[in-house]
Amino acid sequence: MPGPALWRDLSGIALSRVNATEVTQLELLLVLFLGKPLWMWLVFMFLVVALLAFDLGVLHKDDHEIGVAESLKLSAMYIALGLAFSGFIYWQMDTTATAQYLTAFVVEKTLAMDNIFVIALIFAFFAVPREYQHRVLFWGILGVIVLRGIMIGLGATIVEQYSWVLYVFAVFLILTGIKMLFMADKEHKIEENGLIRFLKRRMNVTEELHGHDFFVKKPDPVTGKIRRFATPLFLALVMIEIADLVFAVDSVPAVFTITTDPYIVYTSNIFAILGLRALYFALDAILHRFSYLKYALSILLVFIGSKIFIADAMGWEKFPPEWSLGITFFILGVGVAYSLWKTGSGAKAVEGKGPAE
Repeated sequence: MPGPALWRDLSGIALSRVNATEVTQLELLLVLFLGKPLWMWLVFMFLVVALLAFDLGVLHKDDHEIGVAESLKLSAMYIALGLAFSGFIYWQMDTTATAQYLTAFVVEKTLAMDNIFVIALIFAFFAVPREYQHRVLFWGILGVIVLRGIMIGLGATIVEQYSWVLYVFAVFLILTGIKMLFMADKEHKIEENGLIRFLKRRMNVTEELHGHDFFVKKPDPVTGKIRRFATPLFLALVMIEIADLVFAVDSVPAVFTITTDPYIVYTSNIFAILGLRALYFALDAILHRFSYLKYALSILLVFIGSKIFIADAMGWEKFPPEWSLGITFFILGVGVAYSLWKTGSGAKAVEGKGPAE
């Protein structure tokens, strides 16, 4: 039978192995991933997963039409969480990073407004009832989280290796803003989209919706065999994913010109997108009141693209983040106020005036 000395040796060995395991796990959490400790990424992803699970599993486990009051509460919750996360950024980083995060969050949230216009057109084209729209947007968000992660990861790697790419992003944003300024009145025509025609040629697609299902099994009209068919709800999901990918081409470079920190870029993007569904249901009925906001968005893109050149001309290392945040709020505030006035009482007052006698 082993003596006390042997038990002490065995206990010491076991304890050292436990301590070594704990140290290894701690070291793993401190490993840098895209410039930040792995635990910071895990905290953010846990928060996102918890929010999505709460949204789908508790708030919307049954299909129902989301009213304006419910959507406003959800939108306020997501905006509050996005702003509250800036406290975590401040705690782990500094005031400059916090200002950059808030600017990126506001810019991304605002650029998403244009996305909402397109989402409304897609739902109208496929005649998706309001009670099924949340399901489409929820699964669309999951795709966005992955696609934005890939785009931001690639962008961060390119910017780190070739810093001059930021100037390419800046010029692209300026040209995009100018183009948007002159094409703000142009309407999106979903029926002319070649992707829809391509999908209908390559896939079996039903003519009608089948509840909230993306796919159904039904007899082939030619052979009579049971086959899997996509529903218009799935086509709507694909179109929304593609629309977000197109908008990401503008929004991701815009955030990279605010900050090159991948953590700030990704977290601000995802927090802004998470509330997009709630914001859509809140604004769907009054989207026409923001029809002039596109002009403010175009000016905002030009400003964001110009910052890097202004900083170089002034001899600054970077455009002051606090100024950037303030100017962003000013541009958007003027845009929202003008749009509400133009489509509200101001427009009625102008229309009510007859010709001078």
